[in-house]
Amino acid sequence: MYRHVAALQQLSRRTLTSTARRQVENKVPQKQKLFQENNGIPVHLKGGAGDAILYRTTMGLTILGTVFVIYELVKASLPHK
Repeated sequence: MYRHVAALQQLSRRTLTSTARRQVENKVPQKQKLFQENNGIPVHLKGGAGDAILYRTTMGLTILGTVFVIYELVKASLPHK
């Protein structure tokens, strides 16, 4: 019984350690250099094509939502016959 408890303690210690099994490269300096570069591109588009697609999609949905809200307000304000 004690062996099982000791094995469980050892296993829990191994899974909770802060040592990474594989080292990952720190990409923060490259990202800082990219985003701090003064090239006239807005910061929300400096991430590349993915950022541009996300930005355009968000703007499209925002405009579509605004038009729909205005339509519903006009429809609600006019009396029905």
